[in-house]
Amino acid sequence: MTDLGPATEQISVLLVDDQDLFREGVRVIVDAQDGMGVVGTAADGLQGVELVDELEPDVVLMDIRMPEMDGVEATRQIFLPDRAARRSKPVRVIVLTTFNLDDRAATAIRYGASGFLLKSTTPVMLRDAIRTVHAGNAVLAPSDLSTLLEGQFRDRAPAPAAFLGLTDKEREVFGAVAQGLSNTEIGAQIFASESTVKTHVGAILRKLGLRDRVQIVVFAHEHGLV
Repeated sequence: MTDLGPATEQISVLLVDDQDLFREGVRVIVDAQDGMGVVGTAADGLQGVELVDELEPDVVLMDIRMPEMDGVEATRQIFLPDRAARRSKPVRVIVLTTFNLDDRAATAIRYGASGFLLKSTTPVMLRDAIRTVHAGNAVLAPSDLSTLLEGQFRDRAPAPAAFLGLTDKEREVFGAVAQGLSNTEIGAQIFASESTVKTHVGAILRKLGLRDRVQIVVFAHEHGLV
């Protein structure tokens, strides 16, 4: 995990899980961390989506398997364009699962989640994951993200016109981000400063209409650009 962002920034967290004991345990862990706190809890995906609209949390911890509406469908609904456009700030979703490299987690990432955590994760890893996604990054290693997405896109869509509109340098940075390189690593590769790399990444996100670096990786797999 890289680029965690300032630990002093207050990060609001919403917990969505159907197990009362697990919810309360995670609440205690999150509230004990500097710079973050739980603003609400939900027992199913349907209520979770409603609370995202109402509370506009920075980060949602979303269980995959729940009654009424599971975490995959809840994630899809959270990132519906019309719903997202009504929010005053972006929201990040981390899905929680009991299985490593879960296909359902992969689907949630396609819908907009920033990664997944095993429910057996440690408090330190949970804290770092929340800070990581709040900074716009993924919470799993690039190799794991690629493994998750492989097989998710059996029919590769052709690259849209917007991608063809990227400059040569932006395409180079796009490829590096899709491979999971950090801004520091990309800067060393293209002989540019980190601030220059950030400028390129920002231009790529804007031109392709993507939210964050995770979506660049998804976009690359969807269109066969890795």
